[in-house]
Order: sequence, then C-alpha cells, then structure tokens
Amino acid sequence: MATKKRRNAASGKPAPLAGTGKADAEIAQKPASGADAPAREAPSRAQAPRNGASGVLALPSEITRGDWTVILLSLMMVFAPALGVPHEEMLQDTLKSIVVAFAALGAGLMFFWHQRNRRDGLRWHALMGLPLALMAYALGSMVWSHTYLGAVEAIRWFIFSLLLWLGLNTLSRERLPVLAWGIHWGAVIASLWTALQFWVDFKYFPQGPNPASTFVNRNFFAEFVVCTLPFSVLLIARARASAQIALLAFTTGFNIVAIMMTGTRSALLAILAMALVLPVILVLYRRQLGFGQWSPASRILLFGVLLGTVVGLGLVKSDNAKVIEEHRLEQRGMNALERAFARSKSMTQTEEYTQRSFSVRLIMWKATANIIKARPFSGVGAGAWEVDIPLYQAEGSQLETDYYVHNEILQLLAEYGLVGWFFLLGLLAYLSVAAWKTVRNRSAEGQAEAPLRALTLLSLLMFLIVSNAGFPWRMASTGAIFALALAILGASDARLGYRSLLSAQRVAWKPVYSQVGAVAMLVCLALAAYITQQAAASESKIVRSVKMALSVSQSADYQNPKWDKTKREMLTLIKEGTDINPHYRKITPMVADELAKWGDWKNAVWIWESVLTSRPYVVAIMSNVARGYAQLGQNEKALEYLARAKKLQPKATSVNSLEVILLSRTGKEPQAYQQAKALMASGIYDYDLVNAAYVLAARAKDWPTALKALELRSKGWPAQIVDGWLKIGNIYASVAEVKDEARALAAYKAALAAAPEADKAATRALIPSIYIPRL
Repeated sequence: MATKKRRNAASGKPAPLAGTGKADAEIAQKPASGADAPAREAPSRAQAPRNGASGVLALPSEITRGDWTVILLSLMMVFAPALGVPHEEMLQDTLKSIVVAFAALGAGLMFFWHQRNRRDGLRWHALMGLPLALMAYALGSMVWSHTYLGAVEAIRWFIFSLLLWLGLNTLSRERLPVLAWGIHWGAVIASLWTALQFWVDFKYFPQGPNPASTFVNRNFFAEFVVCTLPFSVLLIARARASAQIALLAFTTGFNIVAIMMTGTRSALLAILAMALVLPVILVLYRRQLGFGQWSPASRILLFGVLLGTVVGLGLVKSDNAKVIEEHRLEQRGMNALERAFARSKSMTQTEEYTQRSFSVRLIMWKATANIIKARPFSGVGAGAWEVDIPLYQAEGSQLETDYYVHNEILQLLAEYGLVGWFFLLGLLAYLSVAAWKTVRNRSAEGQAEAPLRALTLLSLLMFLIVSNAGFPWRMASTGAIFALALAILGASDARLGYRSLLSAQRVAWKPVYSQVGAVAMLVCLALAAYITQQAAASESKIVRSVKMALSVSQSADYQNPKWDKTKREMLTLIKEGTDINPHYRKITPMVADELAKWGDWKNAVWIWESVLTSRPYVVAIMSNVARGYAQLGQNEKALEYLARAKKLQPKATSVNSLEVILLSRTGKEPQAYQQAKALMASGIYDYDLVNAAYVLAARAKDWPTALKALELRSKGWPAQIVDGWLKIGNIYASVAEVKDEARALAAYKAALAAAPEADKAATRALIPSIYIPRL
C-alpha cells in the first residue's frame, strides 16, 4: 500500500479527492457500495446492493459513466464569472444569469436523456424542500403582490432547485474535482480582469465602483471569489506534482490579491474567518488530505509561492484613475495590501457607523425590521422589498436609490415571511447537523468524506458572512455556488447512508419520468431563449435611449434643432423598451430626468408615470411627476401627486420643496415664501427649494434671504456657481437696499474665475460694463 502511494506521488498524478490515507485506499479496493463508483462494475437492476445498515439503494454506475452533467456544471462555473458584456446595452448580471440558466437547463436535458431508460430510484434530499418552498411562495405571491418580481424570484429558485438536484445525483467524490476546477478557473479569469483594471486601467468591461471585473460592482466580484477559495484549497490538497502545486498556489494567491484590490470588507471578514477555520480543518484531516505525504520541498514550494504572490503582487501600485482619486479623497491605498488594511481599519472608525456606507445600510436594515415586525407571517411578497420599503421607512428618510437590503437574511424574512423563516431555520439546522456529523463520524467512509465536507461547509460559512452585507443570493455566479455547495453536502449524505428528516432520501423512478423531464427541459430552454431575447431587446433600447439623452445634455446646447432627430429616436427607443419591460426602475427614470432639464415636461411625465405603475411608492418620482404637471399648468394633477407623496413622507426634503413650488403656483406665494425661508434656515433644502427661495425672496425684496439662497445653491451645486456669483453681483450692484460696489466687484471677479476658459468671454459679457475695467 505504501509503495503504491509513493508511486502515485512520484508520478505526479493527483491524489484521490478524499485523501491518500489507509481508509481511502481500503475503500477504493472494495466493490461499489454507493452511488459514486463510475469505474466499477454496475450491478444489475434486480441485484442492486444496499448501502450497509442504512438501507439506501446504491445508484447504478451509469449515473456517472458517460454523463456530461458535471462537466456542463463545471463549464458554467468557468464562463458565468469570466464572461462580461463589453458595452452598457446589457446588464452584466443579465448575461451571467443567461449563462447559468442555459447551463442548468442544458445539464438537466442531458441528464434526463441519459437516464431515459432508468428504473432505479434517484436521490432526493430534505434540502430540496427549502428552495422549492420559496419557489412555491413566489408563484403564489404573483397573485397578491408584485407579479413581475414574484415571477423573477420563482424562476431564480427553480434554477437553484434544478442545480441542487442535478448535483445531488451526479457529484461523486471522483467527479467533484471537475467541478472544483471549474469554480477555481472561473475565479482566476474573473480575478485577471480585476487585476488588469486595477493595474493598467483596463476598460473593456463597463464598471461601476472599480475594479469590478465582469460584475459591474467590485463588491459583487469579491463576494463571488472569496467563496471559491475553499475549493482552491481542495485542489491544492490533491496536487502532487511540483508544477501543479506551484500553479495552484500562484492562482489562489492571485485570487486573494484581487479580493484585496476591491477592499470589500465583508469579503475581507470572510478571509479572516477562513484563516481561523482552515488550519483546524487541515490539522484534523491531515491524513485524509495527504499533506503528510508531501516532501519538505513541496511544502516550501506551496507556502513560498502563495506568500510571494500575495506580498509581491499586493505591493504593485494601481494606475486606475478612479482608484487613485479614491485614495486622494479617502486614503484607501494605492496597492492591494494598502487597500485591504485601510478598508479593514475603517470598520473600527466611528464615522463608518454614523456618516458613511454602514450608516446608510443601518437605515435600510431598520426599515426592513419594520417590515418583518408588521408582516411576520405573509411577508410583502417575493422580490417586493424594493416596492414596499417606502411604506416602512422612518419619517424623513428615503431609500429609493436602493433595490436590495444589503442583507440577504433580512430581505428573505421581509419578503417571504413564515416561508422565509422555514428556509432560514431549515438551512441553519441542516448545516449545523452536517458539521456535527462531519466531525463525529469516525468510520472509514466518514473520514474519507470529511475533508470535502469540511471545506464545502467553510465555503458556505464564508458565503453566509458576505450575505450579511450584500445580496450574493441574487447574483447568478454566487447563487450557483450556493446551490452546488449544498448539492455536494447532499450527495455526501447519500454516500454515507444518512437517512433522517434533514438528510438524503430516495424517490422511485420510471423511464417515463425521464422522458417527461427531458420534454420539460426543452420547453424551459425555449422559454429561456424567449426571455433572453426580450431582456436583451428591452435593456438595449432603454440603455441606448439613456445614452442619447446624456449625450444631448452634455452638449449644453440641447435646444439646438440639430438634436431633434436624436430626441425622436430616443423617445421611440424608450417607449419600445418600456413596452417590453416597464420594470427597469434603475435606468428608465434617467431619460425622464434629462427631458426635464430640457423643459420637455410632457414626455418626462409619462416616463416617470410608467415607473410608478411598477413602483407606486417612490416619493422622489412622485415629486418629479408633480413638478412636471405644475410646469404643464395642470395644478390639480400636481396637487394630487403631492398629496400621495406627503402621505408617505411628510418631512422628506423633496416633498417640502415640492410643496413650496406648488404653493407659489397656486396663488399662495406669501405662504410659500415663509415656508421656504423656514426650511432653509433649518437646513432642510435641496436644489429646487433654494432656487425657489431665491425667486420668492427676490419678489418679496428680502435681499439677505435671496443672497443666502444663492450662496447655498453655489456651495451645494457647483455647476451653478458662475450663475450664482453673477446674480449676487447684480444684487449688490443694482439693488438700493443692499448696494455695495466692492461686494459686487468681488462677486463678478469670483464668477469670472469660476468660469471655464472656453466660457470666460461669455461670462465677461454678462457683467455690467462699469465693472469691466476693474476686473
């Protein structure tokens, strides 16, 4: 036996996944006793053996031999994170969702086709009840809550359930490395894009917060890659050849550096948890993992390459303009190590919890807690948090730019109610039992399974950590890891013969079931193709319309007739896009916002109203619609929307400024003036309010208030600073009550200094000629 081990190590072949200890070698020599022995003789159906005392029927070897399901799942885990859209006309996670959905459905079709003549039972697991319960709830909530968002959630949980079931029936110990390699290389390629974005400002993929790889947001990328690290460790444990050890050590270190480049704190906390738990796993299962078989040179190679990669690459400075600007403003660091330390340190600063991002998330979490308290049993409906959250916010707060809670546990309970509690408690109970059984099972087979179970549980622990500060369950790549990690544990339960309320079961099977399943997969693939085409068309039209609107606005000459054709095309595109899908809350209003700048309130209003049909409680959009109707002279409609907004958020800044504008337009100008003055004095104002305060104060000849409004406008909205100083200069130059030539001259000088070089001549022309010689 020992001679055979030495021969394997010398040949450079990977060790068996479960280890190279005596127990594994003995198991490898035994006849097939479970579902996962692809190279062994398949027993006849009439003589299918039972797995010891558990009485679990072993799956025939045809479940793995000749079946490509695991290979497809592995390719899915490569391509979903690695691929990105090189333009903005499709959302990045839309592409990733397409990859995961088609891979899952294609794997399902292949699986059912391969099992078309099967009569032996297939695996089932209590875990399957968790996503299926959420899917059933989502389908039901389509009737009484948000239909579209409920349908999206139902499809998400269906794909999740399919991945879980396919993995449960195909992920043998021998085939698990195929999946692990896919997960690892998907993370490596995604990390490569991140590193290029960080080091050389690689711009092929559109990004939000840099560096974001193909995920548009760096947090999404970091949350995915950090969950892949335990699978990289699993591959390292199997490696024997020096070249493979060096390659895996380098790529794993590279992935860690890429995570540090993002500075995502939840991912850094997950790495800290891994640093604490992983050594325990390595010590407990050192024999099974086979590290004892490694030569001193192999160990030095592993730790040397890993540490050298993290330190060496971690010190390379960024050449990304946005990263450099972040460092200038917030001292976030210029290399990966600095960013990781700076972001970790920020978690100890009081300002983080009172002024920065965590304080905003705390507001969201408190509002979500209000939902859970108010709707503990029914929830607000699958996916409907973003619709109903304005109804549960603290007075004066607005979270309308956020679409998720940034805490998956809270969002689950708020949306799914009692069913969410069932999922959460069931999941935690299962993971606790799985961890306990992993540690307590001292049998030969239990010890052979223990390393992969422990590392999979570690991946899920890291996944749950990042789930408390983001929304990885809703991201295609990270959600797929969640499903497959549970599948790995479920398949292991089946091999170990665990049969209980929280463990593996069997379901009877007939050829007709496979045939029906294959047809269902074909139908789902056709439906997926249709949804993909519609999503691509809708997103393309809406995004193109937004880009046209922004290009017109950026010209600063949007009333020029040369833009008429572009405007017509823009309006056609936004109408066609919203006809296909009126639920793109995030980007559709951007077109209306630009139209309002141009004074095209009629078209702006119908676009905002189309958003309100899907998100009826968004106070900011209600305020915009009311302003639009006021500009169009339809004061009754404006007051109707003001009443709706005021009912939801009577103290919201946008509602207060809207009320001032409408009071001034409906013959109540003195009241509007007093209200604007009081709000401005108390520090509750936005651009519209200070602008209205200036106009109303000027009409009331309250020049100190008018000057104060202009100063606040210039300070808060720098784009208006030139106009602000010119108006201040005019007041001091021409109004007898406050006339002051020195202050007027100073104001005109400030306006000229603030004007861009190209606009200085035009600015000078607006200054009274008497002051020109003294400028």
